[in-house]
Amino acid sequence: MKLMGDDQLERSAVVANCRMNRERGLLGSNGYSKELGFDPLCFLVARLSAGKPLTWLDLCCGSGKALVEAAEVVNTEGFDLHIVGVDLAGMFRCPRPSRPCLRLVEASLTTWRPDAPADLITCVHGLHYMGDKLGLIGRAASWLTEDGLLVANLDLANLKLADGRGAGRRVTSDFRRAGLEYDPRKRLVVCRGRRVVILPYRYLGADDQAGPNYTGQPAVNSYYQPNHAGGRSL
Repeated sequence: MKLMGDDQLERSAVVANCRMNRERGLLGSNGYSKELGFDPLCFLVARLSAGKPLTWLDLCCGSGKALVEAAEVVNTEGFDLHIVGVDLAGMFRCPRPSRPCLRLVEASLTTWRPDAPADLITCVHGLHYMGDKLGLIGRAASWLTEDGLLVANLDLANLKLADGRGAGRRVTSDFRRAGLEYDPRKRLVVCRGRRVVILPYRYLGADDQAGPNYTGQPAVNSYYQPNHAGGRSL
């Protein structure tokens, strides 16, 4: 199998999928709260303290609809929160009028880095379309504050070894050793607090012909070579 590099993958029609997060709101049956198992805004508001603004970073935010809805609440209630959304396509739903608490960034997550640590990082179904899924998880873990929280949807079936075998069971064990959690029922990977993540894999490339995963939408398979000499910082 000829695997795709990042540049080619980002031009793929599968990665440009407009169905996944374009119309997903903050709450409701199709909302972030359902997919993540908690309301991101309520999580942050509960942590607010005087003189300490908090930041929510949402990766692969789609149109940013959920973030715009959250920004309206932040503006109305006067919460000291900053919301940053990043998406490759840049097809954002911008609030009118603009909200200073919200920033939407068109960028590739293979190279983009935040300006400051985040108290909450979410990635709602975005990893399904990433090439180096493990690499992004590792980088995002390093972007947290000391007591921050990272939660992202991840389908282990889209993680493959070089010979095509599934890597999910092996990766789950390596997650635990690296201090990450994986909920197989909800298909969520979780990191509590900033950490350097060491995973013993070398990313080889991606296949955008994997077909639908558990979401029913076409996804991307990511291929890795185990690094028997030891882990590396992702």
